[in-house]
Amino acid sequence: MSRRQRITTALILAPLPILALLFLPTPWLAALVAAVMLAGLWEWTAFAGIEDKTPRILFLTANALMMAALVWGGGPSLFTLKLVGLVGVAWWGLVCLWLARPGFGTGDSQRARGLKLLAGSLCVVPAWCALGWLHSEGDFGPRWTLFAVLLVWAADSGAYFAGSRWGRRKLAPAISPGKTWEGVWGGLAASALLAVPALPLLGLGWSSLPALVLLTVLTAAISVVGDLFESLMKRHSGVKDSGALFPGHGGLMDRLDSLLAALPVFVVGKAWLGL
Repeated sequence: MSRRQRITTALILAPLPILALLFLPTPWLAALVAAVMLAGLWEWTAFAGIEDKTPRILFLTANALMMAALVWGGGPSLFTLKLVGLVGVAWWGLVCLWLARPGFGTGDSQRARGLKLLAGSLCVVPAWCALGWLHSEGDFGPRWTLFAVLLVWAADSGAYFAGSRWGRRKLAPAISPGKTWEGVWGGLAASALLAVPALPLLGLGWSSLPALVLLTVLTAAISVVGDLFESLMKRHSGVKDSGALFPGHGGLMDRLDSLLAALPVFVVGKAWLGL
């Protein structure tokens, strides 16, 4: 993909999610994001080697029903959404172990397919719950949600440009040969810088800056894990991109992978740090 094509696509698409995050009520936003994430799960079924439409539709339906049940059972306190958000943090910890053994889950056995389908649900559903939890938190909820998304975009863009310019040391050559440690540091730096102008917009005082920078860097770091995990799934299935929906950016899951890991860690970290 060319750098110009990548930038042009991003500039065209970016205003839509920004406006949705800022101005849609939480129930409407949750419904819209659920539809987008379920479409991403449709792409994920290809990673698991599922080609027939019927099992793919059944898998999406099961995840949609799970989302609906979580909202129905959460009540005003959003208990179930918060609980599943915590499950998401634990899941991404396990993914780190999976990345350390990239051969785990390979093959076309029924066990491997089932494992990858379960992984898809554990990537998507907790992230969706985390977004609903974050967005519904008072008057500043939409701004916090937008900040979470923007910091992942900043980390992704910083990693892309730093890696293209200075990348030398491979991050995970067995999983994604193009990613470098220099790109990671560039992404972390870009996301950390974003915390400074965001501070007053999030209703925080300057004394909260260290905690916000820590949250930002941790979230950006785990977003790299999300990107690597999707790369591993694509490598297992032998595909280059999850789809061709966005010129220069691949499919939906190629755009969602970092966010799926970032959202649970961000909202749980925010609560833990008292921000």
